[in-house]
Amino acid sequence: MGKLLAQNFERYVSDYELFTHEDRILLTVSGGVDSMVMLSLFTEAGYRVGVAHCNFQLRGAESEEDELLVAEEAARLGVPFYNRRFETAQEMELTGESMEMAARRLRYAWFYELCETEGYTAIAVAHHADDSVETFFINLLRGTGLRGLTGISTQVGRVVRPLLFATRKEILEYAVQHKIPYREDSSNRSTKYLRNKIRLGLVPRIREINPKFTSLMRRNISRLTDAQHFITQAVERIREVAVEQRNGVDCICLDRIDAALPRNFVLYELLNSAYGFKGDVIDQLCHALDAEAVGRRFYARDRVAVVDRGVVLVSPIEAEDSCEVQVPEGALRAYCGNSVLFFEKRNIDLVEEFSVPANQALLDADKLQWPLTLRRWREGDWFIPFGMTGKKKVSDLLIDKKLSIPEKQRQFVLLSGDEIVWVVGQRIDDRYRLDEKSEHVLCITREIV
Repeated sequence: MGKLLAQNFERYVSDYELFTHEDRILLTVSGGVDSMVMLSLFTEAGYRVGVAHCNFQLRGAESEEDELLVAEEAARLGVPFYNRRFETAQEMELTGESMEMAARRLRYAWFYELCETEGYTAIAVAHHADDSVETFFINLLRGTGLRGLTGISTQVGRVVRPLLFATRKEILEYAVQHKIPYREDSSNRSTKYLRNKIRLGLVPRIREINPKFTSLMRRNISRLTDAQHFITQAVERIREVAVEQRNGVDCICLDRIDAALPRNFVLYELLNSAYGFKGDVIDQLCHALDAEAVGRRFYARDRVAVVDRGVVLVSPIEAEDSCEVQVPEGALRAYCGNSVLFFEKRNIDLVEEFSVPANQALLDADKLQWPLTLRRWREGDWFIPFGMTGKKKVSDLLIDKKLSIPEKQRQFVLLSGDEIVWVVGQRIDDRYRLDEKSEHVLCITREIV
């Protein structure tokens, strides 16, 4: 198995032209089995590499032991070792990002910095075939459309993933055979995260039905990727005909789209690829078109789409735009400034703890009046902060939080009827908190995008 994995590694690198022996490659090594095997494969093949390790200081002694293992292995192999300790928890508090988002942003900024200062031409990440399959299911459950079902890309800019050909089982067997030291992240066993629920719960059951599930999915993902490339080229030709600019506004003229084509699918591809609109938002837009709801506004991260007669107008969001949208019951997400809110209904029995980070809100779903309203805060807005009995102006809360003027301009509130239920990323309203009578929970997670 060891020799076969090494041969397949070299073949995969060559087939996809990821890098050559002339390149200097920065290996991102966590200490887990995947990245430690990647380090072994690169050094055995004679590539010029350096090792970058991130210590996010989130798992106490485990994080320290990971760092020590990677440092010792890099020294043993005689390759440059770079280590950085991040104040991840502090960063999450500052930005309101989830742990995954904050850690991703921090590590990739540092990787690119190392490339510039140390002369590396590629950044190698140890994602493998099973990771790509798990990503397929994550995106399937989030409704991201065909593009999200193409798994993990082999290469994006300087970032390469030279282990996507290998399964987790093959990597583990190689590690055992070659006595490669590695550490197991205890969080990988937690079903708190969606990826782990899929890895530990869904995939093993499917594999019971079809033991060759991973190899089958690799072929399926490859075909879906080819289909997406074909669609992308076709949509670009449609864009040239159907989209025109008028005073800085992109106008999608519906009458220029061939009537034989599925209009909603074409709109999805036009709005998603170029402007970042998501599937459920586009579904609502298409429904508004069918209902001839002229003037309805729909938001992406930094764009707003307005339904007009036979035209969809897309433009950058202006500073004074209130960004007000209705969030119907069952919605998966809604955008607010540089953030996205993810909505998930849960039974109270599935809520492990009521204490949550600032980027998350747990609300009593039975007290809510649908649809909810999401908008920028306004002067005069007030709510009853969690744990208090009296009213407080949102403006006073933002002063107490010492938010900068740009941060205040990006502040959103979520309302049920006319009542604020969450000053997003800050405090929920005490009237909508969970209590001993609560049965159904609306979990809302804010992520920076």
